[in-house]
Amino acid sequence: MEGAIDRPARLTVGVVGAGRVGSVLGAALARAGHHVVAASGVSDASRRRAAERLGGVPLLEPREVVERAELVLLTVPDDTLPGLAAGLAATETGLAGKLLMHTSGAYGLGVLDDATRAGALPLAVHPVMTFTGRDDDLARLGGISFGVTAPEPLRLVAEALVIEMGGEPAWIADEHRTLYHAALANAANHLVTLVSESADLLGSIGVEHPGRMLGPLAGAALDNALRLGIHGLTGPVARGDAGTVRRHIAALSEVSPETAAAYVALARLTADRALAAGVLKPGDAERLLDVFASQEPPPSPGL
Repeated sequence: MEGAIDRPARLTVGVVGAGRVGSVLGAALARAGHHVVAASGVSDASRRRAAERLGGVPLLEPREVVERAELVLLTVPDDTLPGLAAGLAATETGLAGKLLMHTSGAYGLGVLDDATRAGALPLAVHPVMTFTGRDDDLARLGGISFGVTAPEPLRLVAEALVIEMGGEPAWIADEHRTLYHAALANAANHLVTLVSESADLLGSIGVEHPGRMLGPLAGAALDNALRLGIHGLTGPVARGDAGTVRRHIAALSEVSPETAAAYVALARLTADRALAAGVLKPGDAERLLDVFASQEPPPSPGL
């Protein structure tokens, strides 16, 4: 990895997995002046995206894509990535000197170890964005964060590639990669679940447009959280309204015990954080904890 340059020259690019992510990042690199030379794709949708976004490049087997390119994007599902990386090394694909960049948030550099031992230059570059497959995905890259992990000699190369794609690099140490991804999933994926669940509950009591009702509230709450952190908290937990919280749990338990259990777990975490930040008074926190404790199942009898 000696001799890595601060800014990548114009590179030939191969995309292994021309799906929602790969086709967009390949197109972004092409827009920056790199030359996409080959791609692989299994599904009809991937092949169509490669044709539409990557200039009709030849669709080849992954090994052939790697051999044609200087920079290879491994944009495949997380469960596929380890086998793909190991397989490329095992089949003696010409990896020496190739920049091998995966886009999984869940993995760091270790998933590319076999390829690295075969001479590949490993990069882990994860775009912090959901990709829908629509045409506006490319425009949405502008200004988003990319979690970047790379060997130190390649750090500037990885960061320069991110900047060329329109993003902002955020350095993530390799040992923190899993926690990084868990934090993102907790914020984004669980937010979708919570909002969808709340919309279903409102719909079940006759609210015709739950999304219209929740949109301004959820948007303001998200804005407060991003600007103020836990000090942007409002609602019954922040006020210490133990009676209201108890009634919430009772009402939810009647229609969905699973939702009630999730409410209790999140309310407990909210109370703990609010208490630590001084948002919630100790006496109010104690009353809330009594409510939470009353919802816990009794211990199993000893054997």
